[in-house]
Amino acid sequence: MSGPGSPQRKTDRETRGSGAGFLFYVVVGTLGVVLIASFLVKQSRRRVKYPHLVRLIQATPKLPPGADEPKDYGTIAVDEIRDGQKRRVLYSRLRKVVVGEWTVEFTADVADLGAATARDRRPRPTLCYANRAPGKEVTESLERLLLASNVDWDMQTRPSPWRAYMPVLIFSGILFLFLFVLLRRLGGAGSPMQFGRSRGKLYAQEDLSVTFDDVAGIDEAVEEVREIVDFLKSPEKYQRLGGRIPHGVLLVGPPGTGKTLLAKAIAGEAGVPFFGLSGSDFVEMFVGVGAARVRDMFQQAEAKAPCIIFIDELDALGKSRGTGMVGGHDEREQTLNALLVEMDGFDSNRGVIVMAATNRPEILDTALLRPGRFDRQVLVDRPDIAGRKAILDVHVKHVRLDNSVDLQQIAAITPGFAGADLANLVNEAAILAARREKDVVTMEEFNESVERVMAGLEKKNRVMNDEEKKRVAYHESGHALVAYSLPNTHPVHKVSIIPRGMAALGYTLQRPEGDRFLMTQSELESEIQVLLAGTVAEEMIFHDVSTGAQNDLERATRIARRMVTDFGMSRLGRIHLGTSESSPFLGSLVGEERVGLVSEETARE
Repeated sequence: MSGPGSPQRKTDRETRGSGAGFLFYVVVGTLGVVLIASFLVKQSRRRVKYPHLVRLIQATPKLPPGADEPKDYGTIAVDEIRDGQKRRVLYSRLRKVVVGEWTVEFTADVADLGAATARDRRPRPTLCYANRAPGKEVTESLERLLLASNVDWDMQTRPSPWRAYMPVLIFSGILFLFLFVLLRRLGGAGSPMQFGRSRGKLYAQEDLSVTFDDVAGIDEAVEEVREIVDFLKSPEKYQRLGGRIPHGVLLVGPPGTGKTLLAKAIAGEAGVPFFGLSGSDFVEMFVGVGAARVRDMFQQAEAKAPCIIFIDELDALGKSRGTGMVGGHDEREQTLNALLVEMDGFDSNRGVIVMAATNRPEILDTALLRPGRFDRQVLVDRPDIAGRKAILDVHVKHVRLDNSVDLQQIAAITPGFAGADLANLVNEAAILAARREKDVVTMEEFNESVERVMAGLEKKNRVMNDEEKKRVAYHESGHALVAYSLPNTHPVHKVSIIPRGMAALGYTLQRPEGDRFLMTQSELESEIQVLLAGTVAEEMIFHDVSTGAQNDLERATRIARRMVTDFGMSRLGRIHLGTSESSPFLGSLVGEERVGLVSEETARE
């Protein structure tokens, strides 16, 4: 994919040595251990000429028991004892002689050696080398001499050298096996040895079974990214005309709208590798790790080109610089700088496309959004009624539905639902049907699932006294009565005093008749009136109010404040008094006097 003469990066996999390097170190280490062991296991030895041994045996006197031996009788040095000195012992006083093919071993009692401690009572052997291997005739002659002497003797064949080295080899093998396993564990994912390695997961082609047919409800976004698939399939068509594909594509939209699914569909349609990771995967507690992971990610991508790099939740990595810690090192900024450099110096003609998703584009660094990096933004918004119907069609393919299920009606009563919300809705309906041991999923389960998603889990077992039930009933009746009476409100679908969710003791469910993208001042005022109707009904009936209106007051205050500060629907005029949400460090642009007026207008509304 690269042009002629373009520099090629070597990936870590290409420069990394194979297992032969480790095998070489194992062999060298084993030989070193054996060499050291040959000195450690070496006993105290000296050379003795074979004729001298024969003369010692022949000079052994035949003395009666208890008689003293002559002073000039031949002696031989026996192994060292605790004081580090050798002791010479009369040959006739030796306890045992063992003659081998190349060695002769003498054993003497400690008492004859003059040992100073009682703990040193075991016999002391010494090993002597003969200057040559005796032949068969010499060996037979030596046997006759030993039989005639008064010394216990034995003949043995030359022991195999492996008998001395085998324990050392076994120990060294176990040691190297332990080190090998330890290095493998240290080299695994999440280990200290892999801090600089990218955590991006490479999805195989068989894992990317998602296509554009599985992406519904966001047709405009799909059309925007189709040309990316065309470039990955036939890049020469664009290169021939001198064009280039965007360096980066940023998918922007609320949570659950299908941004990640759309990226997988692009990879599935193009038939290219797909690297998926999160923005938080780059950041660690160690300085420089994030930047190293960014570089490693792009190196792996070049090796797999053409491919797609998808970074989910980019806002965790790409926040505006200068908003981090003060007086210290911000690892996130260094990681972001590495990403900016890699994307800016990245040759788009190599077939690597960087895609990212975020639901907070306003906090991203401006350098990240400039042309040459993420120079195209694709909006993945919540679907309209037609999009919700298409999404429901996708998710109910493997669900057994009753003939009474009307997906168009379900799409109409779920405004504002994203694709993930609709998938959860279908799953909740199937679970309810299975819990009731039904063979198919009916419209009743879908309606209950909508209420469960919007209002929370129904708590039928919560015990409430009659006084509280009566107060909640009047409270919800006030909501329903005002909503039914006012012209600019949504129709009332259901009123219940069964507790739902974490704090709701009852609820009034209003379902819009369709999607709304604008609201008038009269509609907002009617919504505030419906929210306050519950506490007004309590005050009219019981001449007292309760804490049950807390959520109603919170929502009504929020609407009234936005009418004053954002929408210009107050006596302050058609001005915008809201604060910027692009940075949490920007203070309010409204003076103290204006703040007081805003509060007064909010209360008046």
